[in-house]
Amino acid sequence: MRRRMFLVLGAAPLFVARAARAQSDADPSSWSRKPALRVLLGSGAATAVGGDLFTFAGRPYRGTFTRLDDGRIVNLVDLEEYLYSVVSREMSARWPIAALEVQSICARTYVLQRSDPRREYDLIPSELDQRYDGVAGETPGGTAAVDATTGQVLKYGDAFATIAYSSCCGGHTEASSDAWGAAPIPYLEGVVCTWCSASPNYRWSTALPLEQIAGRLSTYLGPIGTLQDLRVTQRDPSGRARGFELVGDGGSAVVSGAVFRRAVGSRVLPSLLIERLERDGGAGQVSVDGGGLGHGVGLCQWGARGMALAGRQPAEILPSYFPGAVLAHL
Repeated sequence: MRRRMFLVLGAAPLFVARAARAQSDADPSSWSRKPALRVLLGSGAATAVGGDLFTFAGRPYRGTFTRLDDGRIVNLVDLEEYLYSVVSREMSARWPIAALEVQSICARTYVLQRSDPRREYDLIPSELDQRYDGVAGETPGGTAAVDATTGQVLKYGDAFATIAYSSCCGGHTEASSDAWGAAPIPYLEGVVCTWCSASPNYRWSTALPLEQIAGRLSTYLGPIGTLQDLRVTQRDPSGRARGFELVGDGGSAVVSGAVFRRAVGSRVLPSLLIERLERDGGAGQVSVDGGGLGHGVGLCQWGARGMALAGRQPAEILPSYFPGAVLAHL
């Protein structure tokens, strides 16, 4: 979420074609009619190969590059060309075109809403922002979805909507205020989703060894002794666990759901939508049944797939997950 797209947060983007392109050929944002952004690729070797392409760590990227003072490489790339790679990395290119178009609109809005010209770069190419692998990440389906939705965004009032998305909500999306403790956002309240049951993570079961939990949450265990059990202490309206009690042989301690999931690992515990949590007798572990994959806020990607397979279009899918936000053109 580090962005400098020559845009102002919440304001309309600047589509300025400057005559003095020769003065700054290294930066597409100074001459392109499309919004350009800067993606921090990291440390490594970058080499221009011509035709608005370069390689970084042996991988081709569109646009050009520059170096920060510390030597890290920043990719300067037009927004739409950036999205060519992002869409097929964030969603399967084999999914219906309407779902890919929804992903394109969400990914575009995500970038525009977070632009900040005061930063040295706009985004990082990972799940902390959006996955981006340059030309290697592009697919015909993803590119077609980006082109079909060029300039389409979600807005709330006069501002770009705040975008969040995750793989599968498990039947109910999460309110952003419950997930992250920030002020409520009207169009990011939890909603019922009946479309994501085809996801392999719609329902899941796992076992969490108590010894492993104790090792990863050791800072909370000092006063309570050896970990004996684990309990959910609080749930939010979506059913997600918001607190866990660590029960030791000398007392107990409570940690937040976010702290607990981060400590044990987001792939070990796919989501906080936990339906059953029980100690397995003398097995030294707790059994967990739950649903969904990810934080659950905003767009449910598997839900978008289900709606697209049923013939729904982006104009119908997006309001289901962002009620009150409006599909608009730049």
